[in-house]
Amino acid sequence: MSRTLRFNIFRYNPQIPGAVPEMQRFDLNETKSMTVFIALNRLREEQDPSLKFDFCCRAGICGACAMVINGRPQLACHTKTMDLPDQITLLPLPFFKCLGDLSVDTGVWFQDMNRKIESWVHTDKSFDPEAPEERMCNAEAEAIYELDRCIECGCCVAACGTARMRKDFLGAVALNRIARFIIDPRDERSEQDYFDIIGTDNGIFGCMGLLACEDVCPKHLPLQDQLGYLRRKMGFHAVKKFFGK
Repeated sequence: MSRTLRFNIFRYNPQIPGAVPEMQRFDLNETKSMTVFIALNRLREEQDPSLKFDFCCRAGICGACAMVINGRPQLACHTKTMDLPDQITLLPLPFFKCLGDLSVDTGVWFQDMNRKIESWVHTDKSFDPEAPEERMCNAEAEAIYELDRCIECGCCVAACGTARMRKDFLGAVALNRIARFIIDPRDERSEQDYFDIIGTDNGIFGCMGLLACEDVCPKHLPLQDQLGYLRRKMGFHAVKKFFGK
């Protein structure tokens, strides 16, 4: 027998002068294999066409539908209602600018973050389209691919205690990205170059180690391992620098 689900959804349109945030209740009959994404589409089609939320791929690849579902940042398209109680509260991701209801602007923040950490391979080599392909061992390629699976959904940043207190904190997504370039043999940056980017309270030394980032990551990235790796690497570099080695 299907359940009647009660959704309590955050509503706010910042484009309306004087508008204030509020929670709105919707009731919806649950169907087989229903996800929160399917439920939101039905609510918009059947009850309120003004309901705002983001989506693109519907397959857990784009990260656009990230939101806070019953207090936990996660993807609406990956969250089945059968795994939730019949009372479901939906809120936009904190930390990011709210565009309306459940829609937030993650793009501006991620663009700025990638610019800050210089998220590209740094090399002095000139590209030769006729040269043989540079080979890489399988272990290195697999390690890079593992960290490149990040879909930049913003869940880790929204769950981060430090990021919630300080807007200048890079967050696990940026630190994971830096780790990806450190292990990339094509990147020619030095330890000091990386230290200048993340060796501060805005970077790896600002992480409190609560690991909510790994807990909510929809792609199950090994963020705990990467944060520990970066903390050790940058810590050892700071010690060597202090003793002039």
